[in-house]
Amino acid sequence: MSVADFAFYLFAMTTVVGGFFTVMARNPVHSVLWLITAFIGATGLFVLLGAEFVAMLLMIVYVGAVAVLFLFVVMMLDVDFAALKAEMSKSLPLALLIGVILLMELGTIFGVWQFADGAEAARAAVTPALDVAHNTEALGQILYTQYILLFQLAGLILLVAMIGAIVLTLRHRTNVKRQNVMAQMHRDPAKAMEIIDVKPGQGL
Repeated sequence: MSVADFAFYLFAMTTVVGGFFTVMARNPVHSVLWLITAFIGATGLFVLLGAEFVAMLLMIVYVGAVAVLFLFVVMMLDVDFAALKAEMSKSLPLALLIGVILLMELGTIFGVWQFADGAEAARAAVTPALDVAHNTEALGQILYTQYILLFQLAGLILLVAMIGAIVLTLRHRTNVKRQNVMAQMHRDPAKAMEIIDVKPGQGL
């Protein structure tokens, strides 16, 4: 077994074990830590495939930002996990049924899977060879030339989803003092402060 094969099996097992314990861990903090472990394993697999740019994106964006945000949210929110587990136990039979159906579908697909004759050639023809252009440059050429419209539409969909989430979760509560930026900008300095002559012993 070569070093590349050993690294592949190591990263693959890390990803699978991390994903399994992400679902099975009882403590949500441990679940997020196992999720980070799965991301690290997937990063190693991308490095072995020669996609260093995608590997760094996965490490920086998902491990350095998303997973850490999940960890902060889980640790800061006072969530009643006993109530959540009680609700989850009610839906367990339906979840098991859906899981069995998905496993049967995957088994059926795996049993009849066949590679097309020109699949390898078509896959290799997507990007140029490494001696012509690096994978990062090739990825940029594909995204910003051939698929520029789809790339911009995906960004627009994410923008609409973000605005929709803000609108749905925005609540204007009563009896809450809010900042009025326009009133602060247009205030009169002469009226902003009032000098009161307080006599000794009089008080306000």
